[in-house]
Order: sequence, then structure tokens, then C-alpha cells
Amino acid sequence: MEEPREESEPLLSRARGGSGRPAGSGGSRGVRVGPGAASRQDLCFDQAAVFIEDAIQYRSINHRMDARSMWLYRLYYSNTCQWTLSLTIFLILLLAFVETPSSLTSTADVRFRSAPWDPPCGLTESVEALCLLVFVADVSVKSYLVGWAQFRKNPWLLAYLAVLVVSLADWIVSLSLVCQEPLRIRRLFRPFFLMQNSSMMKKTLKCIRSSLPEMASVVLLLALHLCVFTMLGMLLFTGEKQDDGQDRERLTYFRNLPEALTSLLVLLTTANNPDVMTPAYSKNRAYAIFFIVFTLIGSLFLMNLLTAIIYNQFRGYLMKSFQTSLFRRRLGARAAYEVLSSMSTRGEAHPRGVGVDPQDFLQVLQRVQLDSHQKPVIMEKVRSYGGDLLSAEEFQKLFNEFDKRVIKERPPRPEYRSPFLRSAQFLFSHRYFDYLGNLIALGNLVSISVFLVFDADVLPGDRDDFVLGILNCVFILYYVLELLLKAFALGLRGYLSYSSNVFDGLLTVVLLNFLHKWDRRAHLQSLAGDPDTCCQVTVDLLFRDVLEEPTEEELLERLSCHPHLRLCR
Repeated sequence: MEEPREESEPLLSRARGGSGRPAGSGGSRGVRVGPGAASRQDLCFDQAAVFIEDAIQYRSINHRMDARSMWLYRLYYSNTCQWTLSLTIFLILLLAFVETPSSLTSTADVRFRSAPWDPPCGLTESVEALCLLVFVADVSVKSYLVGWAQFRKNPWLLAYLAVLVVSLADWIVSLSLVCQEPLRIRRLFRPFFLMQNSSMMKKTLKCIRSSLPEMASVVLLLALHLCVFTMLGMLLFTGEKQDDGQDRERLTYFRNLPEALTSLLVLLTTANNPDVMTPAYSKNRAYAIFFIVFTLIGSLFLMNLLTAIIYNQFRGYLMKSFQTSLFRRRLGARAAYEVLSSMSTRGEAHPRGVGVDPQDFLQVLQRVQLDSHQKPVIMEKVRSYGGDLLSAEEFQKLFNEFDKRVIKERPPRPEYRSPFLRSAQFLFSHRYFDYLGNLIALGNLVSISVFLVFDADVLPGDRDDFVLGILNCVFILYYVLELLLKAFALGLRGYLSYSSNVFDGLLTVVLLNFLHKWDRRAHLQSLAGDPDTCCQVTVDLLFRDVLEEPTEEELLERLSCHPHLRLCR
């Protein structure tokens, strides 16, 4: 299929511009004045912005890059569309609580439970139809954006389409039978919509699939272990004639093959230990050796070996997932660099010839959807390069700033002239004062627990809560005093800047009898005035030292295989 010209022409402007001159010539400088050049420049900026957003979100760049497709792509990944899709998935999963047969009632006690609400035919089906229509639109947009070639290679999209076809067919059957069909197949596929929209669940399923070969060998050993000890148990405990009640109790666990296999399978998880062993042990203490050996081999060796294999596979897949995310970050950044460097017109003024103009990059950043705290930091970093062209390495280093999260600085504390007030401010803003508050809250919890234990056999109306009420009043007065002292030390704005303080303050204001105080961040000092600690590194950088950076050849090779992008250098 021939690609749209407006998709690839800005990336090939040096080859299709008509002048045949390099980007740094004076002729190309004049080409950018016309309206066609301006539109191509605007398209290049949009393409670079989309690539940067893909890099930030670790998304694949294998999608259409023409102007209309990019508009649809950014609209699809907007917060509104993604929240709508998440709400639709929530609604279709929520239908299980109200559809027939539903057991959702006000109480679970069968003696007092009323008949569940039976929705009329067509009510839940209408909600489900709306949800399915949203999913149809979702798969249609995804299929269009990635293209037919990528759609055929994506098993998740193919399965998405198949599930929708089956669900719609089953929905039509339900309406034709007036909701009297004995089986609704589409209910089995509803969890698929959640898995298809969650990258974490997709990764988990891939990890489980890759772990199955190694897990199969251990599972086979467990099955062999169960079979051998099942036969041994039946020979040991049912070989003699059973007469008394104690022997009949022993038979309940090893009466036949299914009962014996089930008993030992449960014993493998130690759920029925020592119940399954007690009857045999009462008959002969030597029988305990059988259960001890079974537990040692099964629970302490084979089960731990299975756990170790699962952990090792998930750990390896975690590192592989981080490596893939890093490659996507670098690939998206390199694609944005190639797009911006292809429109550079300053080859004569700069000896390096190829690079990205910081002013062009700043214009692209204005179009990128970034956090309001992150964008100024990145733009200030770009401005620090002045008028020099950004090389590929410098351009990639700028993307490390996206891995840093800006910490909101706390409001400055009030300043007091009196030495006594300054000492009091230091004392009541110290973390040890928070520890004292936690200790007092723990004492409040212990006192309430003690009184509840002592009055466990007394009806609530007959309890004497005078002493407990006095203690609660004392604790509440302390909480109010703590609130005022913290507001004095930190200032009102500083006090409210900590979510834990707001939580404690709300509980203090309503004067609850039971107060759970959790203030784990109040000991953090204000970061104002310390430029070296204005950012903290996200979890992505924790593994950066052990991850392998993709080479330039790998990035360019992957870009050359892009189905909707043609670069000419």
C-alpha cells in the first residue's frame, strides 16, 4: 500500500525539496518562507512531539505519522479517552453483580436475605451494548493507527477482535431469546477487556508463559511424589482389617485412591496437618515417619524449588521489561532527533552540520503533553545549550530529565525574633515530636483495647464508660494541642502542605474516640533553597546501571524498519 505523501514528505525534504541542495544551503533557507514549507515544518514538529510522547510513555512508535493520524493518535491517548475506556471496562465487569443470577443483597444471612433484584430484560443488555460499542471503536482506532501489516502481527488485537465478534453474536442471541438463554458465552470473555487494556497484565501473562517449561518439570516431580506416597499410604493404612472406631477414622483419609490423593495434596500445603496424621499416629507412632518424609520432600524441597523457579523467571522478565522500556525510550528519542535534524537549515553556520536547533526543540516541547512541573525544568535545560546544535548524544541525555520527578517545595517556616520562640519552633518541628505523637496515639489504642477486653461480656448498655471517656478526652486534648503546636512551628501553609498533617487534623477536629495516627512524612525537612535536592529519581533509574544501552546501529536499524516513517540522511 502506498503511504500518504503528507506523512513522509517532511522527512524527505532534502531529497524531494526540488532544489537538490543540502539542508544548510541558502536555498533551503528560502524554501521555509513559503506556506508549503511552513506546513511541512509544522508537521515535523507534530511528528517530533508524538515521538517524544511515545518515548516518555514507553510506547511503540510503529504507527501512522500523517497529520490526521497523529491528531487521532493523540486524541486516543488523551486523559479523557483513556478514562472513558477505563470506565467502560469497569461498567462491563460491574454487570456481573446485578445480572441474573445475582446474589447481591443487603445481607449474606440466608435466614434474613431477601430476593435479589431481577433487572428487566434489556436493561443490562443496553449497558452492555454501549460498552461493546466503545470497545469496537477502540479496536477500530487501534487497527487504523498501527496499519494492517502491524495489525496482523499483533495477537492481542486479533484476539480483541475475535472476542468482540463472539460477544456481539451472543448479545444478539440473548435479545432474540428474550434473555431466556441457558448460557451466556460472552460473560467468560469479559476479563479479557481488562487484560487487553493493562500492560502489566500482558507482561504477567507473557512471564507465566515463558515460565511454564521450567515449571513443568517441577510440577511433574510433584505429581510423581504425590502418586508414590498415595500408593504407599493406601498400602500402609488400609492393608489390615479395620474394626474399631479409631481404625475407621484412619480410613477416612485413605479409603480409596481419590480420597488418599486429595488428603496428601492438601497435606502438601500443610492445611490439614496434623489432622491427617493423628489417626495413624495413634495406631502406631512409626507411621509418623511416612508423613514427616512426605512433608520434607514435598513442602520443604519441591514447593520451595517451584517458588524459586517462579521468582527467578519473574526477576529475569522484570529486567527484560526494563530493558525493553529503555530501548523504546531511546528509539522514540532518536526518531524525534532524526525528524528535527532533517529540517535543520544551519549546516553552514555550524561545523558539525547535523543536529537539532534548540529553538526548534523548544517549540516541540510546547506541544508535548508534559507535567506542569516537568516542562519548565526541561526547557531550562535546553536553553542552557544556547544556539549550538544538539548532537544525538546530547539529545538523548536530555531525556534522562524525564526520569526525575520534581518534588514540591514546602512553604517557608515562619521566622520568630524571640530566642524562646525559635527554640520552641525547633522543638515542635523536630521528628522526635512526631514520634511522641505516635507513642501517644499507640497508648490511646492500647487503652481502648484493654477496656474492650475487660467489658467483653458486658452488654453495651450496661458498661461503665466513665474512665474510658476521661482518657479519651485527655488524648483528644493532646491531639488538639499537637495540631496547634505544629501549626505554630510550621506555619499554617506548611502544616497543610503535609497530607499526613491534614489527615490528623481532620480526625482531631471531628473528635473521634478512636484515632489512628499515621505521619510518616512529617519528619522530612523543607527542600527550599537546596537546588541539589529539587528532584528525586524514579524507580526506572534504579536499574539503569545494570541495563544495556542500545547502540546507534540498533536504533537506526529499527527506525529503518518503521512501517510509516522514511528517513533520508
